[in-house]
Amino acid sequence: MGRLRLMIRYHDIIAIENLIMAWKEFVRGKKQKPDVQIFASELLHNILDLHQDLLNHTYQHGPYQAFKINDPKPRDIHKASVRDRLLHHAIYRVLYPFFDRTFIADSFSCRVGKGTHKALDRFRAFAYQVSKNHTRTAWVLKCDIRKFFANIHLSILQKTAIKHITDPDVLWLLDRVIESHHPGLPLGNLTSQLLVNIYMNEFDQFVKHQLEARHYIRYADDFIIMSPERSYLIVLVQCIRSFLNENLKLELHPNKLFIKTIASGVDFLGWVHFPDHRVLRTATKKRIIKRVNEGNQASYLGLLGHGNTEKIQKLL
Repeated sequence: MGRLRLMIRYHDIIAIENLIMAWKEFVRGKKQKPDVQIFASELLHNILDLHQDLLNHTYQHGPYQAFKINDPKPRDIHKASVRDRLLHHAIYRVLYPFFDRTFIADSFSCRVGKGTHKALDRFRAFAYQVSKNHTRTAWVLKCDIRKFFANIHLSILQKTAIKHITDPDVLWLLDRVIESHHPGLPLGNLTSQLLVNIYMNEFDQFVKHQLEARHYIRYADDFIIMSPERSYLIVLVQCIRSFLNENLKLELHPNKLFIKTIASGVDFLGWVHFPDHRVLRTATKKRIIKRVNEGNQASYLGLLGHGNTEKIQKLL
């Protein structure tokens, strides 16, 4: 399969117009944050200063502020400065539209027009196809990658970017961002969302074109493959494990790999899927109740509309 080499220009990323548009996108919902207000108090000066550093190739990425969250499991978040996050948005605005064209249709994480709901709908459609409208057994291989963001191999990511980008200045800038955090990529960067999709696109292409798995869905580090044959999925596990280890230096999570029938209930993206319905995973249900008790009810009502949740909706 030929590589699409993209005409991404450094000038387009660092242009003052792009930096201003990136600021408008970045600042939404953050105007009351003290660090954002400080940056905004001398906005034009700060944008021009960033532009000059980029123009002169004197830009250096700053340090991160680290903190922990529990949603749903403990995660280490690394927050960059406002200046660096503004640049992340500027990079993303130019790179995303081009790289998105290289991704497979069934990669759903952090993409415009995709997301969890579309992935759930695709799961349901695949289940109908593989089971012939639930007239035969459909098997599901479910996998998860161990410590995904922390185990992204930076030199492999850089080599992957080189396959697509011809402008050495763009590569220089990406290196500044990629090398700003070790190990792996920081949870919290907008650019990390794009970079992990670029990284995992290597795997997506392998699954679709080498393994020829038709019923494959990936959302970040979670992925499933459906088949009417359990033996086929057993064979795929070793192929998948070998590719991830040899090409991307990633490992499958040993405790989150299973092959089950849809009839027995398949846990994927916060829901347990059955042939004719899906229900919220217990941990997801508890998290929603907690969020609603904290005053975030409206944001979860749409989510609950995607499965059999009448009881919890009444409770809320």
